[in-house]
Amino acid sequence: MKRRIVSLAATAVVVGAGIFAVAGGLSAATSSAASGLPTLTLAMNGKSITVGGTLQSGAVNVVSTVTKEAQGNPALVRLDPGVTFAQAQAAVQGHHGDPNYLDPYGALVLYTSTNKGVSSSVQTSLQPGNYVAIDFTNSGPHPHALFTVTEAANPASLPAPQATLASIEFGFRGPGTLRDGQLVRFENQGFLVHMIIALGVKNTKTAAKVTKLLLEGKDNKAGNLSTSFLTFDGGLSTGQMQQQVLTAPPGIYVLACFMNTQDGREHTQLGMERTIRIVK
Repeated sequence: MKRRIVSLAATAVVVGAGIFAVAGGLSAATSSAASGLPTLTLAMNGKSITVGGTLQSGAVNVVSTVTKEAQGNPALVRLDPGVTFAQAQAAVQGHHGDPNYLDPYGALVLYTSTNKGVSSSVQTSLQPGNYVAIDFTNSGPHPHALFTVTEAANPASLPAPQATLASIEFGFRGPGTLRDGQLVRFENQGFLVHMIIALGVKNTKTAAKVTKLLLEGKDNKAGNLSTSFLTFDGGLSTGQMQQQVLTAPPGIYVLACFMNTQDGREHTQLGMERTIRIVK
């Protein structure tokens, strides 16, 4: 369990070298397609990722599909002007895979999860520039594709979310109850790279036990008490966000961030947990 959860911290930009493991078996909270927005498509098959649709700046609806693998874990990395993918990759690899060292080379602007046979939809806003689409599908090498987002004459705007769940150092901000059918924004308002993962539990008593175990660094035991795992965002750079229409199973969840600090501790060990409820 620890390997499966902790591997989510691999949501950096490293591909090819196979340094990182990527979470498998995580259930993505799917969402319905957003109407009225340009669509960017990501098609994955375990060996390649193909980018299509409207590649222009502004709000987009990112639709991901998967074939020939149980789950795809697509991420978008925006490269700063004049930066090559090799430079950004080397910066992260040179610091033991810490995605915080992506800055000042670029930013992790989207990370989601899509199961085979299910089309998932996530909204975000893209700036003009060069990007890398990566499928963190396994321990590597990770399929990736370079593409360019051009400046739109009239960029679309994101619809206003009905709720916002934000990551910070070291915790979460936002409502304690989310409702299926809501358009929910997941945003990194902190300075470090964070993720928002939700561990489903049976009741509030179990949620308290899971929180205590995560604080103690006992991920295996916490995982044994969890019934499901949702990827709300698998990792975002500071200031980045993505949003989706929530269709997660109703219940009680423990939010967690499993990114590592420089001293090797997970953010969960610094108190980055929170119990929330999802209702119909």
